[in-house]
Amino acid sequence: MLSAIYEADFLGFSYGFRPGRSPHKALAAVQRALMTQKVSWVLDADIRSFFDSVNHEWLLKIMAHRIADRRILQLIGKWLRAGVLESGEWQETEEGTPQGAAISPLLANVFLHYVLDLWVHHWRKHSACGQVIIVRYCDDVVLGFQYKKDAERMLKDLKERLGKFCLELKEEKTRLIEFGRLPAINRAQKGERRPKTFAFLGFTHYCGWTRDRRFMVKRKTDRRRITRKLKELRQEAHRRMHTPVAEQHKWLSSVLRGHYAYYGLPANFRSMAGFYHEVRRLWYRSLKKRSQRRPLSWDRFNELQKRLPLPKPRIIHMQYALAI
Repeated sequence: MLSAIYEADFLGFSYGFRPGRSPHKALAAVQRALMTQKVSWVLDADIRSFFDSVNHEWLLKIMAHRIADRRILQLIGKWLRAGVLESGEWQETEEGTPQGAAISPLLANVFLHYVLDLWVHHWRKHSACGQVIIVRYCDDVVLGFQYKKDAERMLKDLKERLGKFCLELKEEKTRLIEFGRLPAINRAQKGERRPKTFAFLGFTHYCGWTRDRRFMVKRKTDRRRITRKLKELRQEAHRRMHTPVAEQHKWLSSVLRGHYAYYGLPANFRSMAGFYHEVRRLWYRSLKKRSQRRPLSWDRFNELQKRLPLPKPRIIHMQYALAI
């Protein structure tokens, strides 16, 4: 019921946890905006511990603007104060949304709609000198600016705005960089390195060129995501070391298919291929450790791969290719 009510209010640049929207549509919106609008500066904003920092009092006041039924507001208040069960022990929650609760994404969107979306929409209409674009996926926000002075003023005003609602930006992950078609062209003409990169929804965005020398915002898997995932897989492979080989193959195949389903964007094939080879090497090492009498060689492992091949990388989301 709440989703139906607020879905009519949410703005078009909000993509997180909404029906008919997805991370890939948010990524496509960022790419399209950076390539078609007059954007030369990007502010990659990250809110510190957002889900753990949502102020209950402010959230209930915000929802009271749209929800008149006090019973619904009381129910939401009880949900917020329900607490968290960790290792069999109940802990009270004085702020933040319930971890894992079905309503948490909606409450987060409602909170940021009033705290951030409406404010940014008003700011770019009345305070900005040039074009301003914004794409938000829950608490992950990317803003693009035509002029640097707008970007610097937005960063200052955004900190003040979030501070009013008991939120703050994560300084180490919030970056203002020169990025876009014009900066890339100017740097190329001067023989300088291309503009810096920024991360959004697990992808590193960077300025690139197509084979026919057209500008394109390209995406590759964030290195930190790959490192973290491989570490998890090594631990799980060690735990599954003595399970049947066919079951290990089934598990790793599902991991790779899931990886390709999310990261299979144009220009990201090399990164996916690197992940594939790391998973192959990981599996080989795991099987080699459990073979005591006859150590597994790469030749025998390659023979095994012919019978139980791992899925190879492929581009899934070709519809999000764009070049100008």
